Amino acid sequence: QLILDGDYYLATVLSSTLTKLVMRHSEISQDTSRTNALRAEAMLIMISIIRVGQSAFVKAPIDEDSVDRILSCVRSLAEFAENKDLETVFLDDTRKAFRAMVQVEEKKRADKDAVEKAKTAIQVDDVISIRQLTKKTVMDGSDEMEIDLEKATGGDAATEDLSSKLSRVVQLTGFSDPVYAEAYVKVHQFDIVLDVLLVNQTTETLQNLSVEFATLGDLKVVERPTTQNLAPHDFLNVQATIKVSSTDTGVIFGNVVYDGPSSTESNVVILNDVHVDIMDYIQPAHCTETQFRTMWTEFEWENKVNINSRARTLRDFLQGLMKVTNMSCLTPEASLKGDCGFLSANLYARSVFGEDALANLSIEQEGENGPVIGFVRIRSRSQGLALSLGSLKGLNKVGES
Repeated sequence: QLILDGDYYLATVLSSTLTKLVMRHSEISQDTSRTNALRAEAMLIMISIIRVGQSAFVKAPIDEDSVDRILSCVRSLAEFAENKDLETVFLDDTRKAFRAMVQVEEKKRADKDAVEKAKTAIQVDDVISIRQLTKKTVMDGSDEMEIDLEKATGGDAATEDLSSKLSRVVQLTGFSDPVYAEAYVKVHQFDIVLDVLLVNQTTETLQNLSVEFATLGDLKVVERPTTQNLAPHDFLNVQATIKVSSTDTGVIFGNVVYDGPSSTESNVVILNDVHVDIMDYIQPAHCTETQFRTMWTEFEWENKVNINSRARTLRDFLQGLMKVTNMSCLTPEASLKGDCGFLSANLYARSVFGEDALANLSIEQEGENGPVIGFVRIRSRSQGLALSLGSLKGLNKVGES
């Protein structure tokens, strides 16, 4: 029933298992006729799976990769008696590969447990703070409830350095405009806070000055700045809060409005657009190969990006891609070892909204110092996330130094 529902990965596993069982029987038994009967029965089952996968009785037709895998098992059963290397591959090498994979997974689990344990560990001489017994003083103006709340909501994340903060400052108007405006874009969980600096560059008082924001995409303005009066050459800070509900590309635009000399006249200064950075909401994540394969089959939106980079090595490009896209590599380290002219890896990330993003990287390098060419296929359940990840700035040039 599972095969009829389109689970062809199960069909390939069944074919490989039948092949191993027949080969193992031929090793421990001298009954050649019985071995041949089991071989014929196993080959019949495999061919029947291919035939039913190509018929109209299944929900989805069988894919070419599964067909190739099953046919390779059929050929191995037909030739393993004359070629003993096939037995070595199926019975010994696959067991070694499985053992290595289990060791890698155990190491990942141990590293994760060690990190979690280190987070909760405290020194034996650390002070235990009991709020009910804490002496209230006027000198300490910090509210412990606020501090706890900030920690619970992730507000005490690693302090950004000055260069990182400066990169988030966006100029909204020009230096020759009557009102100069720039905004510091601060991302906090599901909200974007725009801290806008307004400077009156005229010699007149600007009355009823207000900043109006509007959004495009899955964004919503939840807190608007109040109306103010701004003296000549004075400055003012206002804040606007915008709620984000998905990782689809969003744009924030608006204008500054203030009254003119007469009551019926109003002046408008158009603001530059502010584009939401999708990488603020993408986080590296991990999943099993089976989960990755299932999601890869289910997700219908795919964005294929061609790669042509001057990266020194294939591994350098992979590391650069992981850094640019905030994705984690699911391919075991053992599979990436060694020097060869091509590299294939699976990457995975998840947004803070629970959206999954998958990527399959296939690249090759022509010669020792040749360019890295290939493509990366990005899949997600929503079209916006796949297009946003594929259009990241510098994605085609990662790994270059």
